[in-house]
Amino acid sequence: MKTNATLAALMLAATAVLSGCANTGPSQNYSTPQGDYSSYGTIDTIQVIQGGGGSSGAGAIVGGIAGALLGNTIGSGGGRTAATVAGAVAGGVVGNQVENRQQSGLNYQISVRLDNGEYRTIVQDNANNLQPGNRVRIVDGRVYR
Repeated sequence: MKTNATLAALMLAATAVLSGCANTGPSQNYSTPQGDYSSYGTIDTIQVIQGGGGSSGAGAIVGGIAGALLGNTIGSGGGRTAATVAGAVAGGVVGNQVENRQQSGLNYQISVRLDNGEYRTIVQDNANNLQPGNRVRIVDGRVYR
């Protein structure tokens, strides 16, 4: 019983620590005062790019802990130990695959020619009916019509 409580506490701590490592998306943030015209411009190009892919290992760790917890509930003695190890390995593999699937989406690289003559390139997860030549505004690292 003490082992279950220890594993549950370890999983909760790992989840709390790893949630700080979450990737919120590949966007570039620019701080611009509200009345600054440098945040307005015209879309020059839009390119579809493949998402980051890969993994940070967080999915494998959380999956491994969850699998170990589930495996620990099966059997007793040496069988319980084997089930715990097998559960940790299987959970790690599944967790890693889930993380990879979440990070492999498409992104859009949008080049904007600003009113002040500068160029900005913003990467965001959707284009929301944006097309080259559209008049846009950049707010918090995202392009809006």
